[in-house]
Amino acid sequence: MNSEKITAAAAGTWKLGDREVNRLGFGAMRLTGNGMRGNSDGAPIDRDVAIGMLRRAVELGVNHVDTAAFYFSPLRSANELINRALSPYRDDVVIVTKVGPGRDPSGGWVTAARPEQLRGQVEENLRQLGRDHLDVVNLRRMRQDSISDHFGALAELRDAGLIRHLGISGVRPEHLAEAQAIAPVVCVQNSYSLDRRPAGTQALVEACGEQGIAFVPFFAISGDRLEAPASDTHDDAVLTVARAHGATPAQVRLAWTLHLGPHVLAIPGTANPDHLTENVAAGALRLSQDELARLQHPAP
Repeated sequence: MNSEKITAAAAGTWKLGDREVNRLGFGAMRLTGNGMRGNSDGAPIDRDVAIGMLRRAVELGVNHVDTAAFYFSPLRSANELINRALSPYRDDVVIVTKVGPGRDPSGGWVTAARPEQLRGQVEENLRQLGRDHLDVVNLRRMRQDSISDHFGALAELRDAGLIRHLGISGVRPEHLAEAQAIAPVVCVQNSYSLDRRPAGTQALVEACGEQGIAFVPFFAISGDRLEAPASDTHDDAVLTVARAHGATPAQVRLAWTLHLGPHVLAIPGTANPDHLTENVAAGALRLSQDELARLQHPAP
């Protein structure tokens, strides 16, 4: 593939509420050098490189950027980098953040936010991003059986004008129904990939498609180590399809993700500017039915 000339528009578009985005976006977590679980995969990239890469992503047509106030390390804050790189924000750029998990200033994980604490987390995202409202806020479920109280608190903040649209993350199908009874849900974020397909998630993908809700899988190209960069080891099916298209294994994994349905978005993250270009170009990779069948073996 000639990645240099392909933009995110090649992946097609979907609407998050009234905000249309290209289906190939960018996840900002890796820019901090720390994973969601607080483990580090090395030092964060140079600050100026990170800022340049965010700007380059937008130049390549990326208009869906995923972040969170709890994406930070001792040296980097994803929200601060986004603010520095993209503010003043273009009208077509949609910033999606999430609330629920809590971290103390040293980076340690603390008890998940109570419903009454979510306003503080929303306001912290507003402050860090330099916004007067948030385009989309996902409630990250933290093992609780019911999300109604937490989602209801966010719905009140939406009514107050601090949030434009709401989503949920780390959920089961019953949580989607629970949230939809309170306020419209525009996206669902769950871990899902060619290698890792948790039981019940396919039903959630299908339910989202039926209801016109975006399904946004994270860790789509990371393999078994989740937050870690994509593995250098790939099974024969992935390698065979990659060779046939002159593509990388990571591009095949992203293409497989986008082939799950027109409502499925991708938010690959990277700290490598070359990988950014390759990830965006994956939106133009079209897999045949035979290739999809070859890849669609049972996940480990």
